Amino acid sequence: MTTLKTALLQLNSGPDIAENLAVTETMARRAAQAGAQFILTPENTCHILSPSTEKLRTSPMAEAHGALPQFSALAKELGVWMLLGSLSIRLPEERIANRSYLIAANGDIVAHYDKIHLFDVDLPTGERHRESDVVAAGKRAVVADTPWGGVGLSICYDLRFAHLYRALAKKGAKIMTIPAAFTVPTGQAHWETLLRARAIETGSYILAPAQTGEHQGGRKTYGHSLVVSPWGEVIADGGDEAGIVYAALDMNAVDKARGAIPALSHDRDFDF
Repeated sequence: MTTLKTALLQLNSGPDIAENLAVTETMARRAAQAGAQFILTPENTCHILSPSTEKLRTSPMAEAHGALPQFSALAKELGVWMLLGSLSIRLPEERIANRSYLIAANGDIVAHYDKIHLFDVDLPTGERHRESDVVAAGKRAVVADTPWGGVGLSICYDLRFAHLYRALAKKGAKIMTIPAAFTVPTGQAHWETLLRARAIETGSYILAPAQTGEHQGGRKTYGHSLVVSPWGEVIADGGDEAGIVYAALDMNAVDKARGAIPALSHDRDFDF
């Protein structure tokens, strides 16, 4: 398949898991009706809740997380692929995995990825984030096979680590998924620039569904879900309102971009 119709769901998730999942399902149904073959949700699809200890307390273990049977059944019913950008999955060691799930059109979960790079920062605005207080970092990079080629999975803060995307591309990824809940100041300064850079560096499509608006506890996210071409062009931008962002991908553009600038094959060893 050389053409892929995508839909990025830009959400404003609150603290209630069931409510958030209901909103997400309604939007996914709209996207499928509009012809989307691959529907993607942002980071923290299930809920955004402060403080982090409350998120830990309210996060179900994988076998009890209602999102997985709900969206596996939905993907099968609609005949679409879905990326649950991330769910908060409680782990036995009293931690959370920030976990992305890829679901095939037959309803099977074909891959999952735990966020490797955790958001521990002190921003110039005074915002302080310590994801590692409750989240266990992942240790494994993931490329999943789809009818349109390899999909490299990542989440939000991973975006700042270019070597991850280069490795994913070399393992066969032609599409990079980067679901996010970017802060407003870092989003304004860096979001589009970094997404375009990852696309250009790897000659890959970038699909970056995002959270937007104000959330429980006063947290604000940037929105602007983006689709970026392998040449670094912004194909679609979700702005700052919740909604659905559509884009059609010509998968031939990946080979064209990598053929024009074959940087993935030009690595050289060097010394300091």
